[in-house]
Amino acid sequence: MSVHLLDVEPTDVDASALGLVVDAPAPPALAQLVIETVDGALTLGVLGASHVVTARSGGETLTEQVSCDAVTAGGDPLPGAEVLGPYRFESSTQTLDRTEFVAEAARLKVQAAADGWICGSFPGDDTAVTVLFGSSLGHGWAWQSWHLYPGEGTGVIVKTRSRWHP
Repeated sequence: MSVHLLDVEPTDVDASALGLVVDAPAPPALAQLVIETVDGALTLGVLGASHVVTARSGGETLTEQVSCDAVTAGGDPLPGAEVLGPYRFESSTQTLDRTEFVAEAARLKVQAAADGWICGSFPGDDTAVTVLFGSSLGHGWAWQSWHLYPGEGTGVIVKTRSRWHP
């Protein structure tokens, strides 16, 4: 089971403040999941309601950080799409009413526990979660994330999807 009840206040509490930085030093994760293959490893890390991923394949390494600190770490505000050589990134943001948002948070937690994904759950609201999963592409990796930000009567979900073929 990969659901972690984190005893820290989330630092990223505003979906609109998220950014993306690629190939910057990876900050320490609050919880992480490592997936290994013969060719490399994928480390999925939960930050303070955001994530960091380190992918290794064929002797090459890529890091991806989606967080409110990403811009100050040299990145840009969260793009809808980004292509950097063999790296592909997409993101989308969705606002749901509270009932739908609660149901989606519950679904993601159950799926994380059942399928071996990583889920960080933050105190104060059991829908404040960050969820990641990844898979090998043979020579490269693919991963997805969900960042859930509860609000009054609504909730915002930021979804990302990444692929890297070095």
